[in-house]
Amino acid sequence: MKNLNLSHYRFESGVHKNEKVIWIYFDYAKHSIHPLKEHLKIYYSKTQKLWYLKDNSMTRKRVGLDVLEFPEAEKLPLNHQLKFYETIQQLKLKGYSPNTRRTYGSELISFLKMFSKYAIEDITTDQIRRYLIYCMEELKLSEFTINSRMNAIKFLYEKVLLRPRVIYDIPRPKKPDTLPKVLSIFEIRQIIERTENPKHQMILKTIYGMGLRVSEVVNLRIGDLDSERMQVHIKGAKGKKDRITILPESLLDGLRMYYMQYKPKEFLFENRFGEKMSTRTVQMIFKRALLKSNSRKKVSVHSLRHSFATHLLENGTDLALIQQLLGHNNIKTTLSYTHVSKKSLLKIKSPLDQI
Repeated sequence: MKNLNLSHYRFESGVHKNEKVIWIYFDYAKHSIHPLKEHLKIYYSKTQKLWYLKDNSMTRKRVGLDVLEFPEAEKLPLNHQLKFYETIQQLKLKGYSPNTRRTYGSELISFLKMFSKYAIEDITTDQIRRYLIYCMEELKLSEFTINSRMNAIKFLYEKVLLRPRVIYDIPRPKKPDTLPKVLSIFEIRQIIERTENPKHQMILKTIYGMGLRVSEVVNLRIGDLDSERMQVHIKGAKGKKDRITILPESLLDGLRMYYMQYKPKEFLFENRFGEKMSTRTVQMIFKRALLKSNSRKKVSVHSLRHSFATHLLENGTDLALIQQLLGHNNIKTTLSYTHVSKKSLLKIKSPLDQI
C-alpha cells in the first residue's frame, strides 16, 4: 500500500449484520474505491449504501486504525462487543458529543463486564437494580457516576435493544445540591497576573471575560469574534446550541496583539502544531496558574465561568440576561448564583449584630 494515498478516505469502526466492520467514507465526486480494492478485500452494504472492511487487527493496522477508542471493549465476549459497538454507532448517528460517547462507552464496558456470562437480552431489571446497588454500596461510586451509568444502560436498552421500560422502575440517586465555586476579583487578578505565557494569559482572560466553558474556548474560531458589534458567536456549545456573548472592551487590544504575535490560522487558540488546543491543556494552564497564585481553594477552570456570572450579578446585571450569556436552558440553573453572590449576602444582618 506504499503508493496508496489513504488521506482521501476516512475509516470508522461500526457494526453491520452482527459483525464488527470498518466503514469507508470518501468524496465520491473526487475519488474512487478502486485504488483500495487493489490492496484490501472490500465489501458493499446495500442497506447502508457504504463500502466497508472486516474489522480485525491486521486491517486496522493497514488503514491506520491501530489505536482503539475503547480498547477495554475488546476483552468483552463477542456478542457483548457487537452490542457495545452498535450502541456507540447509534450515539454517533444521534449526534451525541464525543465526550458523551466516551462517558457512555466507559460506563457500558463496566456494566457488560459484570454480566459477561449472560446474554444482554436475558439480563433482568432486578439484576440491573442489584448491580447499581453494588456500585453504590461496594464500589462507593458518586451519585453523578451512578446517574451517568444509568443513562448509558438506559440508552442501550431503549435505543439498541428497543426495550424502553427496563430502567423506568429503578429510582435514581438524589444528586447533591452543591453551590458553584466562585473566585473573588482579587483571586482572578492574581491568577491572570502570575500566568507568564502571553497566550496562556489570554486564554484565561477570554474564559473569564466571556463566561465560557473550557470546550467553548478551544473551539472558538477567529471568525466568531465581531469587534464592530463587540460580540462573540459561540457555536455548537453544550446541547448543540449557539449563543451570543460579550466581547469585553478591555480584551480587544490584547487579542489584537496576541493575533499579531501568534498568527493563528483557524482557531483563536492553537497549539504549536497549528491545531486546536485540547481541553486538557487549558485545564493544566489554569491549574499551574492557581498554584502560583497561592490560592487554597479547590477549584477548576470552570470556576472562571461561575465567577463571571456571579460578578455580573453583583454588578446589577439582570438575571435573565446572564442566563442568555451563559446559555442556560432553565433560569433555575442561573438562580444558583444568587446563593453565592456577595452583594445579596451583605444585605442580610445577623441577629448577633443587634445584641
